[in-house]
Amino acid sequence: MFQTIHKGNWIQTPLWIPEDAGKTRFVYFRRTLVLLTEPDVFPLRITATGMYKLFVNSELAWFGPMKGDGQLWFYDESDLAPFLHEGENVIAVLLMAAPVDKAIGNHSLFRFERPRLFIDGIAPDGWQCRVERRVQFPPEEERFAPLQIHECVAGDPEMSRWKEPAAKNGNIFNPDAAEWENAVLCPEHSLPAELHSEKLCPRPIPFMERKPHVFNLPVSVVPANREVTFVLDAGEEMCAFLHLETSGGKDAVVELLESEAYVLPEGKGDRCDSIRGHLEGYTDLYTVAGLAREVYEPFWFRTFRFLRITIKTGDVPLRLLGLRYEETGYPLRNKTSVTTSDESLSKIWDISLRTLRRCMHDTYMDCPFYEQLQYTMDTRAEILYTYAVSADDQLAKQAIDDFRRAQRPDGLLNCSYPNVNVNVIPTFSIYYILMVHDHMMYFGDRELVRKNLPVIRRILEFFRTHLTGDGLVDKIGGVNGKALFWSFIDWAEDWMKTEGMPTAGLYGPITMESLLYLMGLQKAAELCSWVNDPEEETFRQQAAALKAAIRAHCMNEEGMLADGPVDGLVDEPMNSFINSLRDDSIDDADTDRPYRVHLSQHCQVYGILTGVLTKEEGRRNLLRTLTEPGIAQCTVATSFYLFRALEATGLYDWTDKYWDIWRKMLKNNCTTCVEGEYYPRSECHAWGALALYELPSTVLGVRPGSPGYETIIVDPKPGYLTFATGTVHTPKGDIQVSWRSVDGDLQKDIDCEPELKARIVCGGES
Repeated sequence: MFQTIHKGNWIQTPLWIPEDAGKTRFVYFRRTLVLLTEPDVFPLRITATGMYKLFVNSELAWFGPMKGDGQLWFYDESDLAPFLHEGENVIAVLLMAAPVDKAIGNHSLFRFERPRLFIDGIAPDGWQCRVERRVQFPPEEERFAPLQIHECVAGDPEMSRWKEPAAKNGNIFNPDAAEWENAVLCPEHSLPAELHSEKLCPRPIPFMERKPHVFNLPVSVVPANREVTFVLDAGEEMCAFLHLETSGGKDAVVELLESEAYVLPEGKGDRCDSIRGHLEGYTDLYTVAGLAREVYEPFWFRTFRFLRITIKTGDVPLRLLGLRYEETGYPLRNKTSVTTSDESLSKIWDISLRTLRRCMHDTYMDCPFYEQLQYTMDTRAEILYTYAVSADDQLAKQAIDDFRRAQRPDGLLNCSYPNVNVNVIPTFSIYYILMVHDHMMYFGDRELVRKNLPVIRRILEFFRTHLTGDGLVDKIGGVNGKALFWSFIDWAEDWMKTEGMPTAGLYGPITMESLLYLMGLQKAAELCSWVNDPEEETFRQQAAALKAAIRAHCMNEEGMLADGPVDGLVDEPMNSFINSLRDDSIDDADTDRPYRVHLSQHCQVYGILTGVLTKEEGRRNLLRTLTEPGIAQCTVATSFYLFRALEATGLYDWTDKYWDIWRKMLKNNCTTCVEGEYYPRSECHAWGALALYELPSTVLGVRPGSPGYETIIVDPKPGYLTFATGTVHTPKGDIQVSWRSVDGDLQKDIDCEPELKARIVCGGES
C-alpha cells in the first residue's frame, strides 16, 4: 500500500499534565471523515505510544501495536475500506498510556513521557482528544503485579457514544465540551528517538484473530436494592474481550471476577467443584450510568474459565441486555494430526493445543492470566510446539529478535522481554541459543543465525568469565529476591522452599548451570559450523574442558551427577535438610559447614543430552531416578528434556508413567496444561503443551535431520504404544506416517511427495 513513512503524522493531546505521567491513563482521539463515495480501498498506518484500539463507526477495526521497546517501535498497516461508508464516518482511537514509573502499570509496556498517536492515511489535522482521569487500575497483588490491567470505572453518559457521529439518533455526545480539545502536531525533532520515522517498523506478524461467543445469562433483570451473584462457565480457558450491555440501573455496581478454576480448601483439585471450592481471580468494577443502552468493555483482553458476576443495584432496577466475549490470540493454524493406541493422548493433545493458543498473542507468554510475559525457557518450548503443528515461524522470529534486543551490558539477557523491569535468570539465556539453533534446523536461515551470533558470543562469555578454578560455573545466583540473579531450574517438589533452585545453590556452584552452559557451547559450535564462523573450534574446546570438569567434580562415587561439587559430603538425608530450611534463613546458610550435595533427575537428563554421561551411564542413572525415592524429579517445566533423555537412552516406554501428570489434569477437569504438579499457580502454561511436539516428532518420528529440513528423519519411537498414524506438517510439506508394532516388529508406512521422500535419511518405506 504505502511506499514510505510520512513525517509529521504524530499528534498528541494538549491536555496532558505532569501528574498524568505517574498514572495509567486512557486518552481518546476522534475524527470525522466525510466520504463522497464508499471506497474500494483505504490504506491506513497507525501506531501509538501505548496499546490502542481503533474503532470505525463504533466497530472495532483492529488493535495494536505490537510491543516494542527503546530500540524500535512497530506500526500497523491495513485496509480501512470494509468499515467505511459514503457520508460521515467517525474514526476513534482509545489509547492506554502506561506511567513512566516502571513499578506501576503493565511490565511489558515500554513508557513515554506523554501519549502520542501516529496516523498515516488520514490527515493529522481535525482530530479531537480527551484525557480520562477517573479510571483506576489497581495492582493484582502487593508483591508482584505485572499486569495492572483491571479496571475500576464509572459509566459516563457524555462518553457513551463518543465513537458515533455527534448528531446520530439523538446522540448526546458533545465534541465541543470542555473536556475535549483539538489535538496538536508533534514535530519529528521533539519525539523520542525510537519514534522517528526511520525507526518505525512494520508489523512482522499477522493481526490477532477474533472469534465471537455469547454467554447465556441466568438473570435478565436485577430488581432495585438487590444483590445478585451468578457464575458463568466458558467451558474452557479463554482469552477474550468482554462486552457487557445493560439498560437502566443507575448507580448499580457490577463486579466481574475472572477466574481460571475453583480452588478447594486443600488446594487445587477438581477445577469445576463449585460445591467445595471457591473462585479466585481478579476483578473489574463498573458503576452503571443508567442509560437506555449502555456498554462496558474492559480495554485489555481478559483470561478466564469462569466469570462470577455480582450486581448490587440502587433505587433503579438493572436490565441485562447481554454479555458476549470475543476470543483473541495469534492465528495459529494447526496442520498436524496424530492418532495413537492410547486414547488419553488425544485429549492431552487437545488441552495442549488450547494451552499453546492461549499463550500466543503479539508475543509468546508464560501464562495469560498472571503475567503475560515472554520468558526464554517457556518460549523455546512454545516455539518448538508451534513448528511441530504449523511450521509457522513468524512469531518465533519475532521472539528471537525480542530477546536479541534484551541483552544487558554483562552479556546476559533479561529472561522475560519485552519488560521494562530487570528480570534475570542466568541460564535462561542459554534457551535463547537453543531457539536460534531450532530455527536453523527447521528453516535454515543463515542470515538469522549470523545476526544472532554476536549476542550468543556475549552470553557464553559471561559464563566463561564466571568459572571457578575447577572449571565449573561459579555461584552466579541464588533464591529469588535474595540474590542478584535467580538460579531457577524447575519447580521440583524438593526445591519449592528454595523457589525452584537446587539446594546446592545455597552453598556454591550448581551443576545444572554448568550443564546448561555446556549445552549452549555445543549448540553455538553447531551454529558456527553451519555459517563457517571460525569461533566453532573455540566453543568446542571450551565445551570439552567444561565436560571434563563436570565429570571430575560433580560425579559421585556411584557415577551419578550431583547437584553441586561433590567435595565435603556429609550423610544428611535430603528431606531433613529441606525441612530444616526456614524462609528467613534461606540466604543465610553456613557455607563453611560440610553439606550433602543432593541428587536430581535433572542433572542426569542434561548430562545425557550434553554427552557428559555415556549412553550406558545415562541409562543406568536415569533408571535410578525413575525407581528410587528421594531424588528430585523433573516436572512439567522440564518434561521436554526428560522425554529427550528417555528417548536417547532407550527408555521411552517410561513416558507412559509421565503422561499420568497430564491424565491427572484431565481427571481434574483442566482445559489447559498447568504450570507444574507442585506449583499449579497457573492453569495455562505452554511449556506443558509437550504432546504437540512428542506425538508428531517422536511417536511418528518426523523431525529435521539437517539445517532447513534439507534432510528429514522419520524414525518413530513406539515406547509403550502399539500403533500410531497421522500427518505431520513440515516447512517442506506434509508427511503421512503410520506404524504398528507386531510382536516387537515395527511395521511402518510413509507417504509424501516424491521430492520430500528423497530427503528422508532415516526410516524410509516399510
